[in-house]
Amino acid sequence: FTAEQVELNQITLRVKDGADVLSTADVVRDSLKRNHSTDNDYAIVVPLELLRQADQIRSIFNMVLGSIAAISLVVGGIGIMNIMLATVTERTREIGIRRALGATRNDIVNQFLTETIVLSGTGGVIGIILGLLTPFAFGTIKSIAKTVLQLDAAGGDSEFSKLFLDMEPQIAWWSLPMAFGISVAIGVIFGVYPARSAARLDPIEALRHE
Repeated sequence: FTAEQVELNQITLRVKDGADVLSTADVVRDSLKRNHSTDNDYAIVVPLELLRQADQIRSIFNMVLGSIAAISLVVGGIGIMNIMLATVTERTREIGIRRALGATRNDIVNQFLTETIVLSGTGGVIGIILGLLTPFAFGTIKSIAKTVLQLDAAGGDSEFSKLFLDMEPQIAWWSLPMAFGISVAIGVIFGVYPARSAARLDPIEALRHE
């Protein structure tokens, strides 16, 4: 078929994530004006309502993820606090010996806060490593899905392909130090109470502890 023999009723364009849809529509409109032989026998429709709905869904999704992250941080902080409280109980005699040898309350507080920071910081590093591995794992899952479902040849235009196989996870590098800082901050916040509890122990009673 030649271009004169083929009649097109509709052309659908997809833009990259983050692209300005209205500017793209203007570029297409200018291109049609320059190259189309007839006058205004076409219309360019931008699905703004669908875009607004997509933005709303994205906002809700981000809120849900943020809520889950906040709850996870609180639960993790409580877990760290319980671990450190158990550590204080197990090391009561050690604390008494250190106090008897001249350690101040600030020394005890600093010791347990340092241990808490190391614990939470280690968890933050492990979380960052798992986050960096996520795109590779996602790529492997997509490859397996393409192979099993044979979407490359038969189902490339399916809804599953559009919603899943076209997704490309991206790493926001600025979030890595922020995530590490938040994990350390959570450790400090929830580690203050166990550290102060250890510092308040009576040295004589602590030495008697078995």
